[in-house]
Amino acid sequence: MKVLITGAKGQLGRELIKQMEREDYELILTDVDTLDITSSSQVYEYVNKFKPHVIVNCAAHTQVDKCEEEEDKAFLINALGPKNLAQAAYAIGAEMVHISTDYVFPGDINKPLTEFEVTNPQTVYGKTKLIGEELVKEFNPKHYIIRTAWLYGDGNNFVKTMLALSLKNSTLKVVSDQIGTPTSTFDLAKVIIALIKSKDYGTFHCTCKGQCSWYDFAQKIFELKNIEVKVVPCSTEEYPRPAKRPKYSVLRNYMLENTIGDITRPWEEALEDYLNRL
Repeated sequence: MKVLITGAKGQLGRELIKQMEREDYELILTDVDTLDITSSSQVYEYVNKFKPHVIVNCAAHTQVDKCEEEEDKAFLINALGPKNLAQAAYAIGAEMVHISTDYVFPGDINKPLTEFEVTNPQTVYGKTKLIGEELVKEFNPKHYIIRTAWLYGDGNNFVKTMLALSLKNSTLKVVSDQIGTPTSTFDLAKVIIALIKSKDYGTFHCTCKGQCSWYDFAQKIFELKNIEVKVVPCSTEEYPRPAKRPKYSVLRNYMLENTIGDITRPWEEALEDYLNRL
């Protein structure tokens, strides 16, 4: 099977490459330097040249605060880009995997969110990602839309930031009133591959199991690495940012549970595995 991965140099792209290379996949790897997904002509030409069976779109404008300043750019990358890929995939009969986010929800519902909860994004990032979802659905029925959250893997992420800060600080302040689920790219990539094999199209949530605050997440990182750092809880209001952060964005992998099965691990177990492999 021939698979085209956009955003191949990102955290998820790198993990997908590792896992897909172990199986019988022919990979076509692109990033912003080799394919501009916001250009429909470039996308059509590229997709028609290589004729993949599946396109996995890991490309996105994920800098949440910058999206507030760069709304047009966010729309082009997060909405128009997925549309171009979905249309090009449909034209050759290919499937489309599109990665989305917990930011499509308002962040004020205090229960794990299934795929059927009402979306109501509060940021430019969330709004453009939701439009991207809708355009993929509209232009290619063979789609897997996968919402994830708090992702970490091979690249810049919260785990590495905390470890780096611990080298220079004995005390760290971390937000304790935002609740979500840390998710390993290892688990997410496994689910993506399983879904591609299943041909079970639709919208899916995919995070590791459980929930915690950023404060809890940091505490667990230092506990597992035996690093002595004092972590002080603080509120979101103490660190105002241009883009509103969801207070509660725990996703329930409801559709996975009821289709191919939820193969993700508890977040603590996935984190320990990641830290052991660093």
